[in-house]
Amino acid sequence: MTRYIIIGAGAVGASLAAQLEINNISYILVGRGAQISHIALHGLSYRRPKETGVIRLNAVDTATPPDLKPDDILLLTVKAQDVEAATSFWAWRDVDGGGLASDLPLVTFQNGLAAENIALRRFNHIYAASILVPARYTVTGEVVVGGAPNIGVVTLGRYPNGLDETASTIVSDLTKAGYLAEARADIRRWKAAKLEHNVTNAVELFAGAPEARARAATELANEARIVLRAAGYDPAVASERVVDISGWHVAEGSGIERGQQSTWQSFVRGTSSEVDYLNGEIVSLGRLHGVAAPINAAFQKAVARLARDGALSGSVDISTVFG
Repeated sequence: MTRYIIIGAGAVGASLAAQLEINNISYILVGRGAQISHIALHGLSYRRPKETGVIRLNAVDTATPPDLKPDDILLLTVKAQDVEAATSFWAWRDVDGGGLASDLPLVTFQNGLAAENIALRRFNHIYAASILVPARYTVTGEVVVGGAPNIGVVTLGRYPNGLDETASTIVSDLTKAGYLAEARADIRRWKAAKLEHNVTNAVELFAGAPEARARAATELANEARIVLRAAGYDPAVASERVVDISGWHVAEGSGIERGQQSTWQSFVRGTSSEVDYLNGEIVSLGRLHGVAAPINAAFQKAVARLARDGALSGSVDISTVFG
């Protein structure tokens, strides 16, 4: 029987574990630090539209990882900057009955385009996932998810391309767990489309008039699109979806506020930023393919300064980055 090993207990990983628990799908949530310690001892405070409660999860610390089984599927829900360390830790673990974890399916849930290539150095079977989930993790032991009526939207496929029975199994289980999920053979296009949106996360870290912030976000996304196309990507568009997400929305009063996406949350918690794998990915692709990306480069540098100096989100005006 398939069992999911969820690696990372942040907003995506913990909410995924909660949904698997609620829907009686076998899993283990593995994390580190205060978050997993709190969840293991006290449960997860899980807030959804119209309901909030403490849910007990099958949670363990990375220091005492579970024994792995041949039918396990690894769900990697750490941030992109942590993929190198996570795949190094998990790939060479023994699997009951012989073999190594590097031969188990690994699903990458990271923003950006780098995680899959990092994972391929160690894992044979990579399934890339593009996930849209309005979730917040800023308080230890608590996750808020505002998606309604479904938790979120997941697009998944073999990496670099293709579909198989394992992809279908994962999508079926995610659907059962409350996600709008679909399998796609062209998953790189969907990851690229998500990156077009994620480069605008950096705007949330700066103060300024709404018009200035909106203009910066538009220019970041436009520049990203030009670079992605120059690099050979053809970002997917919403009209290509098979699953109907027209009724999916962020519920009013759910606790999810505009302008508080994953990058902002990392700054609030004082943890490392994924911007080098978002705006930095566009800068890197631009350099490789001879296309300038000055706006993404400016925001990458500005966010790096905020992190270096320990500055608070919203303490610097956006006009200093994008005039």
